[in-house]
Amino acid sequence: MKKYVWAGLAALLISLSAQAKDVKVSDAWSRATAPGQDAGMLQAVITSKKDAKLVGASSKACASVELHSMVTEGGMMKMRQVEAIDLPAGEAVDLGAQGYHLMLIGLKKPLKEGKKVAVTLQLRQADGKMKKVKVSAKVRGMTDSKPQAKHEHMEQHKEMTQHEHMDMHEKMQH
Repeated sequence: MKKYVWAGLAALLISLSAQAKDVKVSDAWSRATAPGQDAGMLQAVITSKKDAKLVGASSKACASVELHSMVTEGGMMKMRQVEAIDLPAGEAVDLGAQGYHLMLIGLKKPLKEGKKVAVTLQLRQADGKMKKVKVSAKVRGMTDSKPQAKHEHMEQHKEMTQHEHMDMHEKMQH
């Protein structure tokens, strides 16, 4: 019986290491949040060896994680929740540079500079199989200089409760 348990465990570990080789996540970071701030954002560069789509994410640090894009409408930057982010084979997809980010909603506690936040990415491969990829993102300071769009996005969330955030997305989709 022990032999079968060890064989199963070995197969699982081999499968997990194969996953890590298929998808590379680099430069994962989040910005520190203020006490009482309900939401935060996460950026990363994702490279998949095979065509895939980022279709979701989760984290114990928050109630939910959403995929978002930033678009300019009428001269104003607006965020939109998206169903998926394409990850073409062999291409490094820089979420921030391509107008995407992960939104950490319903933070359980503030994200502190110098700490890490763990997130699990959910990818759908071209063959339909789902893959989970664990990421540890470094939390940067609130004043790190980044593009204005990201700053404006975070300003939108600073005073929002989770309910207000969901209402905002509902209005954006109509």
